[in-house]
Amino acid sequence: MLTTIREKAQGTLAWVILILICVPFALWGINNYLDAGGEAPVASVGDKDFYQRDVNRAYEQYSQNLQGMGIDEQTLKTQALQKLIKDEVLLQYVYAEGLVITDNEARDFIKSLPYFQADGKFSDKQYKALLNSQRISSAEFVSRIKNALTMEQFQHSIVDSSFATQYDVESFFKIQNQLRDVDYVTVAVQPLPQQPTEQEIAAYYQQHEDLYQTPEQVSVEFVELSLDDIAKKVVVTDEKLKAYYEEQKELYTTPERRKISHILFTVNDKTTDKAALEKALKAKQALASKEFAVVAAELSDDKLTAKKGGDLGLFNVGVMEKAFEDAASALKLGEVSAPVRSAFGYHIIKVTELMPGSVKSFESAKNDVTQAYQKNQAENLFFEAGEKLTEMSFENPDNLQTVANNLGLTVQKSALFTKGKGEGIANEAKIRDAAFSEEVLQGNNSAPVELSAERLAVVRLLERKAAAKRSLNEVKQDVVAQVSKDKAKVLAVEKAKQIKAGLLAGAAIQKVAAENKLEVKSEKGLMRGRNKLPEPLSEAIFKAAKPVGDKPSVFIAVLPTGEQVVVSLSKVTPGVMSESDKQQMDLAKKNIANAFGQTEFNQAINSLQAEADIEINTKPQSDSEPSPNVKVVEQEQ
Repeated sequence: MLTTIREKAQGTLAWVILILICVPFALWGINNYLDAGGEAPVASVGDKDFYQRDVNRAYEQYSQNLQGMGIDEQTLKTQALQKLIKDEVLLQYVYAEGLVITDNEARDFIKSLPYFQADGKFSDKQYKALLNSQRISSAEFVSRIKNALTMEQFQHSIVDSSFATQYDVESFFKIQNQLRDVDYVTVAVQPLPQQPTEQEIAAYYQQHEDLYQTPEQVSVEFVELSLDDIAKKVVVTDEKLKAYYEEQKELYTTPERRKISHILFTVNDKTTDKAALEKALKAKQALASKEFAVVAAELSDDKLTAKKGGDLGLFNVGVMEKAFEDAASALKLGEVSAPVRSAFGYHIIKVTELMPGSVKSFESAKNDVTQAYQKNQAENLFFEAGEKLTEMSFENPDNLQTVANNLGLTVQKSALFTKGKGEGIANEAKIRDAAFSEEVLQGNNSAPVELSAERLAVVRLLERKAAAKRSLNEVKQDVVAQVSKDKAKVLAVEKAKQIKAGLLAGAAIQKVAAENKLEVKSEKGLMRGRNKLPEPLSEAIFKAAKPVGDKPSVFIAVLPTGEQVVVSLSKVTPGVMSESDKQQMDLAKKNIANAFGQTEFNQAINSLQAEADIEINTKPQSDSEPSPNVKVVEQEQ
């Protein structure tokens, strides 16, 4: 829980900065570079106007941070617009208040970013190359970083000044370690014995026609840039390959495998150097008539390895002292050393397994060397070609043939695919996302899609097939199943409500359960976040009101399967701080203070937004209500 608080207390501006600096991962669409001309702004904050291209760009960046969360595109676009507005409100406020970040501070921050580093140091060449590939000037990028850091400066001024008292921490642990006793019954969704009527089937189909459609499909044409394809075109000569082979010889070398055992006689306060050496010499003599493993088990002071006949496992250079390593390296298979002195004492060493190292000859490794050399030489060519692909697909938004001709690529075509599934290159989710993006559906080339570190592709729309209604006959089985399922859920809900009513009337849960042929389950001393109940049930239990007097708190929790769980909460015991909790007191205070600070910061932002002059000049894109002072102006059709 403390970790969760810490994570949630992180600054919201932190990921804003991440978006601003993730140049290699945010290739923007062509519309973002076009002049607005007479285009009407989508929204305004004071004198600052935002156009559709700004919203598109924000959506692309915003959606990357929320991939896999199941949020639909329209909701994400609405949230992206709201984020634009909120950030602009904050930005205007911090500059009005005179908060500043100097150029040197911004540059120091940029130099610390891994995107612009090579071998752990800032690379001016990489910095310029990445900015050029995104068509962003250094001045503009520095300005964006300064904006983000200035906003974060304001955030820190609120969050870092927050504090938590001893009472706050104790209250937190009282809630966190609270114990709850419950009894509950689960009302399952039972299959119905009778089929729905034709009228019910037809009515459901008519009300939910949008669920029974063939999904929208598109096909695309595309060009793909591959490091492997470029590598195949790199011209090689034996002279170049031999030089590369010598440079990378260790890649074609199999190191020696040497396994050793030892017998140790320690030198310490009780055993002098001379005494330990004498023991070692006697042990060496004993090896003439006894197995090494037997002597090790009987005499070695290294009791851990003695149990295994002195086995030390594989010998690795650099682990032991030089004298030990020199002796172990010089031995032949089965050979036993003379006593060898180390910081531990005297060792007798034996090589028990030996596989000599080997080096692949150039001729035998030539195919591997060729592929590695070609790939190595192709890396810079791939990077340069990627820059050209970005630039030319942007400058020629209405076709791919120009970029294909200039880069020696082939324009390929895909079969039809949906947003959720495709074959060939459309098997890549990133390609499907690009194909169904507003930019491509409007007839433009996509931004380059990074399929991997070694593959880039640009797509454009080839064919689009709208979603089509499927007849009732085609989907009748699905409709029957859904109607039956919905009716079964309704019956389960009604039964759960009846059971709840009985419990509220004072009936014992055991009696009500018996009447309905259900099993009562009991949990005593349940702890928040530390139980094995389904999450929706656990969450409902710890959100429920405490029992009043001797009357339990009765409520219904719904599981994802549709099952209804009727719960009787009979006892709530306040939590106490454990010894481990007390040891985390400082961390708890810090994280709870951060959580308080983040709440205060969010309230400050909401207050600033309520006072700002905000206007949205378009129809609302979702059912969500605009902020109280936001004026929504519908454009004329």
